[in-house]
Amino acid sequence: MKKRNYLKGLRVLLAILFFVPILLFFVDFSGVLPNSVHRLLHLQLMPALLGGMVGLIVFHFLLALVFGRIYCSTICPAGVFQDIINRLFCIGKKKKKGSRRFTYHKPMNRLRYVLLAITAVMAVFGFSGLCLLLDPYSNFGRIAASLFRPVVMWGNNILADQLMKVDNYSLFQVTISTVTVSGLIAATIALLVFIVMTVFRGRLFCNTVCPVGALLSLFSRYSFFHITFDKEACTHCGNCEHTCKAEAIDSKNLTVDTSRCVDCFNCVSSCAKGGLQYRLQFPGKKQEVAPVNNPPAQESQSGQPDTKGRRTFLATSATVAASLPIVSAIAEGGKGKMKRKGRKKWPPVTPPGSISLERFKDKCTGCQICVVRCPSQVLRPTGLEYGLDYMLKPRLAYISSYCNYECTVCSDVCPTGAIKPLTVEEKTTTQVGIATFFKGRCVVNTEEKDCGACAEHCPTQAVHMVPYKGTLTIPQVNPDLCIGCGGCESICPVRPMRAIIVKSNVEHKFVEKPKEEEIKEVEVDDFGF
Repeated sequence: MKKRNYLKGLRVLLAILFFVPILLFFVDFSGVLPNSVHRLLHLQLMPALLGGMVGLIVFHFLLALVFGRIYCSTICPAGVFQDIINRLFCIGKKKKKGSRRFTYHKPMNRLRYVLLAITAVMAVFGFSGLCLLLDPYSNFGRIAASLFRPVVMWGNNILADQLMKVDNYSLFQVTISTVTVSGLIAATIALLVFIVMTVFRGRLFCNTVCPVGALLSLFSRYSFFHITFDKEACTHCGNCEHTCKAEAIDSKNLTVDTSRCVDCFNCVSSCAKGGLQYRLQFPGKKQEVAPVNNPPAQESQSGQPDTKGRRTFLATSATVAASLPIVSAIAEGGKGKMKRKGRKKWPPVTPPGSISLERFKDKCTGCQICVVRCPSQVLRPTGLEYGLDYMLKPRLAYISSYCNYECTVCSDVCPTGAIKPLTVEEKTTTQVGIATFFKGRCVVNTEEKDCGACAEHCPTQAVHMVPYKGTLTIPQVNPDLCIGCGGCESICPVRPMRAIIVKSNVEHKFVEKPKEEEIKEVEVDDFGF
């Protein structure tokens, strides 16, 4: 048994080494973890595909060709998360007499490969909407960012309150400001889909809906190392079939569908007789099939055709369809707000390094890692207020903060390359937008009061004060120096519409760095008195 269990133990160990740092990286609200952890995110396949990382793509394809879909059980956080859900919801079920956790089902190849083809074609033509909705890593990222992270922060605040009562100030209160309604809805839907599919059909998402799983299956079906039956040792007990969460093992015909097998090795460890082996078998060599008379189709113990798979598929479709009214409501809500404001909404301000709005739309999958890692929390995920093609993607929202002048965190952690890595020099000269001043709203004009907060918070001196009336001065914007950091907009005291707003650049531009004034050295000969 120990010889068979080491494979499963190794798989679990690798899954922990990948999953735990990624999860902590998303929920870390105090910046304890170093940004170098983002390298684990760059191992994800969908970001690698969108980012054109050829070396990493070839590595994953070779890994699947040699060892099978190891990626889905160890590297992919959504895959490991489904294993955790499976473990949590199956507690006690195996102890019930006659309980059968999983059974073999024929693969829905037509559905999964059609979805893969549509996703690929749309991505080639510049629409990453299906990548955003179906990418397992991005869905996990939204769950971690909008559900797990707020829970951790609430727990921190509760504990901080209790500690303060005993004069212990080791923890401090934190504000949950990066969670939006649209992000919360999307994360909840993704979590429910994972739970429903995993509880009823194990890895149904990975083997039917997920484009990453479908792509890897094209290579894993011909993998050199895969699980095969030992016909002489097999007793036809069916334990392997009932523990296979991929529903890829047919214990009657003694076959394993390697295109769906995720190499979790649960079947190998469950077989007491060693009837299953993970071993080298070159492609083209057919597995020997035991001469067992099988009933036509899959039948239940009562002799009736098994309709569980059909019911599960319909239930899954209903779950996805049920989310459409919610999405529509968000869209209508956004349109309603625009109508009430009576003005056309400007395009979103995209993060420095995204180069252009169209490029950012094509490459960003809305995983929200840049949102949670932003030190100033100026990035916020959007709903449908900017259209379907910008749904759940981040924008710079200067509500209560601004983009730090020399910060490059978002460009460092982005796994898809949607936010291109920038040096500090490039960051300080990248113009994502230009501040627009509305004189009719400014308190200097409306109330004849001194202000100047916008000029004081401008790091490039693009916003400066000029004479107005008497001793009053009023802001003026130099667009040649402005980088659109939002320092002026975030501090403006005018409500509800601020007197200075950053209007986005659809294509980012570059400005000259402001020249520092020369410091004149003054020699003092005496004390001056």
